Amino acid sequence: MARSYALADVAAPPHPAIQLAAREAILGKRRGWRALLPFLGPAFIASIAYIDPGNFATNIAGGAQFGYALLWVILLANLMAMLIQGLAAKLGIATGMNLAEMCRARYPRWLCYVFWVTQEGTAMATDLAEFLGAAIGINLLFGIPMFGAALITGVGVFLILTLQGKGFRGLEVFIGGCAGVIALCYIVETVLARPDWGQVAYHSVVPSLPGSDAVLLAVGIIGATVMPHVIYLHSALTQGRVVPGSENEAQRVFAFEKIDVIIAMAVAGLVNMAMLYMSAKVFHFTGHTDIAEINTAYQTLTPLLGKAAAVVFGIALVTSGISSSHVGTMAGQVVMQGFVNFRTPIWLRRIATMVPALVAIYLGLEPTRTLVISQVVLSFTLPIPIITLILFTSNPAIMGKMVNHRLTTALAGGCAAIILLLNVVLLYQTFGGTLPL
Repeated sequence: MARSYALADVAAPPHPAIQLAAREAILGKRRGWRALLPFLGPAFIASIAYIDPGNFATNIAGGAQFGYALLWVILLANLMAMLIQGLAAKLGIATGMNLAEMCRARYPRWLCYVFWVTQEGTAMATDLAEFLGAAIGINLLFGIPMFGAALITGVGVFLILTLQGKGFRGLEVFIGGCAGVIALCYIVETVLARPDWGQVAYHSVVPSLPGSDAVLLAVGIIGATVMPHVIYLHSALTQGRVVPGSENEAQRVFAFEKIDVIIAMAVAGLVNMAMLYMSAKVFHFTGHTDIAEINTAYQTLTPLLGKAAAVVFGIALVTSGISSSHVGTMAGQVVMQGFVNFRTPIWLRRIATMVPALVAIYLGLEPTRTLVISQVVLSFTLPIPIITLILFTSNPAIMGKMVNHRLTTALAGGCAAIILLLNVVLLYQTFGGTLPL
């Protein structure tokens, strides 16, 4: 099994102390939570994209319109995310290459350029959602006009860029801390909203689509949850972070990374569910079923739950937007370098990805509707990384001993099939078809 250690410029080289601690854990000299610590981080960076402002938009709209009914979609999407991000992490560990690099090594050049163009479109849709979300949050909290709020968001992201040059551990701690802040905010919202836990449990496991409009939101929720760009990023974050000395050691590294994935994705999933059931309890069951915009949700929270609830909501939104926007920039670097072996300074890429959001704000496009549509765009580009990831990780010539079990490949194939099916249904609706729901 050949390995390549051409780590994309998404983080500084691993710190020697982390490498030493990881080596001790692999050899069994560190046990318990101390053994796990050196491996925590990559999945938390990926997880911030699973609780970005696009999730706020789709989950608020879903809860307000359909109550608790779409909770099962979030649970399904989160389980899919755990599996897919686990495969992405495994590819990087087993091969020393990220997903985009593997595509360049295995596929014709013209196809790699096609993949690159589609995934750049994904990056723009992603950054549009994240930038808009952070700008909306700043606008709501401080009353700053949207264009000025977007510029402040850009400054915040540029400040985060300085962490990237000081070692990946600091960046992981910062992004993980942002995920923790968002989770804490939704613990507060849950306490204030007091959802019906029986209904939450029931609708989390019993599928239902109450009307054709629910299909659009279901696709949007999946598009906002299973994120194409972080599949590439996650494989890059693990490809050279802890370098195994053998296939057996690589399996040991992956065993630790699976725990990282489960914890990070579980936190992200619970936050997403909290977004929806809070919206359901506060808006749907109080007659505010037409709440479909983030700013309207913020304004409505104050009379229903008090000013504190609205402020907490705004803090979560700003934290989500700024941190996930940086993660999107990192992912864009991986995609460009991996598919076409072309590099640009990350600050230049940051400026370029800001432009669509600034244009949308300048033109006065309705922010929340733009967020929802951007998530649907993501669901259409998602099959490319998922299908290629499944093909590579199920190939023993590439993965060696870490090749997928047949059941794993079947489950991953089922995820891809569900996403493709939902996209076909959405196209059918877009061209005037009606569903018997």
